[in-house]
Amino acid sequence: MIVPPVRVGTALGPVRLTEAAHTRLRPAAAAVTGGFWGRRRSVIAEASIPQGPGLLESAGNLHNLRVAAGTESGEFRGRYPFVDSDVYKWLEAACWRLAEIGPGEGGPSARRLADDVERISALIAAAQQDDGYLNTWVQLGRGEGRWTDLTWGHELYCAGHLIQAGIAHRRATGRTVLFDAGRRFADLLELVFGPGAPGGIDGVEGHPEIETALVELYRETGEARYLALSGHLVDRRGHGLLGGGAYFQDRVPLRQAETVEGHAVRQLYLLAGATDVATETGESALISAVERMWTAMAGAKTHLTGGLGARHEGESFGDPYELPTEQAYCETCAAVASVHWNWRLSLLTGRARYADLAERTLFNALLAGVSLDGTRWLYVNPLQVRDGYTDPGGDKTNRRTRWFRCACCPPNVMRLLAALPHYLSSADADGVQIHQYAAGRISAEIAEGPVGLRVETDYPWHGTVRLAVENCPEGEWELALRLPHWCSRYVLRVAGRDLRPEDGDGWLRIRRAWQPGEEVELTFDLRPRLTAADPRADAVRGCVAIERGPLVYCVEEVDHAGGGLDRFVLDTSTALTEEHRPELLGGVVTVQASGWRRRSKRSGDWWPYRPAQAAPVRRAEAAEPGERLTLTAVPYYAWANREDGAMRVWLPTG
Repeated sequence: MIVPPVRVGTALGPVRLTEAAHTRLRPAAAAVTGGFWGRRRSVIAEASIPQGPGLLESAGNLHNLRVAAGTESGEFRGRYPFVDSDVYKWLEAACWRLAEIGPGEGGPSARRLADDVERISALIAAAQQDDGYLNTWVQLGRGEGRWTDLTWGHELYCAGHLIQAGIAHRRATGRTVLFDAGRRFADLLELVFGPGAPGGIDGVEGHPEIETALVELYRETGEARYLALSGHLVDRRGHGLLGGGAYFQDRVPLRQAETVEGHAVRQLYLLAGATDVATETGESALISAVERMWTAMAGAKTHLTGGLGARHEGESFGDPYELPTEQAYCETCAAVASVHWNWRLSLLTGRARYADLAERTLFNALLAGVSLDGTRWLYVNPLQVRDGYTDPGGDKTNRRTRWFRCACCPPNVMRLLAALPHYLSSADADGVQIHQYAAGRISAEIAEGPVGLRVETDYPWHGTVRLAVENCPEGEWELALRLPHWCSRYVLRVAGRDLRPEDGDGWLRIRRAWQPGEEVELTFDLRPRLTAADPRADAVRGCVAIERGPLVYCVEEVDHAGGGLDRFVLDTSTALTEEHRPELLGGVVTVQASGWRRRSKRSGDWWPYRPAQAAPVRRAEAAEPGERLTLTAVPYYAWANREDGAMRVWLPTG
């Protein structure tokens, strides 16, 4: 794997705050050079991203752009009006990858990737109409015309992804063809949807995403009108412009909302955009609203994996504590959106709890969406697959798929993991903060001068994280290390001495006059543990889950001869054990637990119910509840990479 460059004082990534931003923290520059995330990102870089152009070609996305550009004849290909966005997300992923490689580096594969980016960017520019409009669904006659279906047409959603791809292209390569296309589209949107635009439309996009893009365009250009348009679109949400439904987050204005509702991805993209607006404006009412909604979501609407979305119907949040297992939706795109939103909240507030949820989401809900070889995907991420599961096919299957008719998730995962170094660390005037633990290097600017750190770790398999100060200014400054909320025991050593700093809102804060060469060693206790849910979560009452560090575990049918996962019962009186398995699933730590497989129903017992106050069970039956066995649990992110079969995260205890 090519080690990416680290630019001191430059945080190259999707979020570049203005100097006037009302934020506690700012992104620091970082590079991932090895360890767990180095291996996972290497798969994305070497397998997932390179296959993108071929998949976009076979699905018809690039054909549509060529027809719109007039270089090819034919009809629109694809089922949905937003297929252009898949191209833009792939381009953003490819650009962050190119930024990591560096110009002129990486060999033939890097040159092919750069050529693909330039070729497709030129195609997009050619397909764009003179006034900046670009949407192949409308241009090729599938839609009834511009802006006629804001509810489902996704014109502004696609524009947002085009703008973000253009910004990534410019930041990564210095080229502007894609950036200029996105900016022209944004200028058109201002004329059509801007506040007070003559003859304009008082409307909002059915699928938020344009909001974050416009704020980032403001940050890139300094043009305050883009920030104003984003704020206007946030303000107009909830005033019935989309019919007043909760599905579209249109039931109540955002500042009055008490909880997340409706389509999960739309809700999270909207909240990420609103947080961006609040970060740049400092508006207290908007800040209070996004924090309030996060608290409601994290406290009652988030699955153990960090997954979001309880219902297949509407791809939506459910009621508080409505957290099903086999029917959990947990769309992969919702995991991506959650990380985006949590990062923005981390920067805005400086609170560690947002990085805690981002960590849980990255290791579990996000990584489960892509296979270990980087070529197959999951759209939905349930927490249980029952014995005898019947595959319905299509995008919503529990079997990994090479691509989807609605292919929003694969390029979304690519762009997040390609930009992952951006989400690892931050800085303020007083010091540096480590949000996520990954082997690599960090460079930051603080008030006293530049700081350079080297991080060595094989987290989450091993609990030790070593940080070495490579360069630093004279005088005191603070190094803050996030103490994960799941961690109850840790050891911290600084320059060879044990230290026990106060836990400041989830941060271990070490303030001292550092010297180059000094080391910090933080060791987390990663012993596996059992986790129970709030009793109001009816679907998992009487069950426990296995966790180890930030990883959620599951049991799969392939590891248990005879199957019957629906009849498993965990014996909580016996200790959990662990085993490092370098040959299994790319190298994992498995967890072993003791339990039983309950007996099947007796022959002829056709009715699955019985009186609650049954006659006393015979002593022999009480002593032998079923077949005794050892359960082997694997990390949830690695499930569905071997044989198809049953799986479950939550295990009954009786």
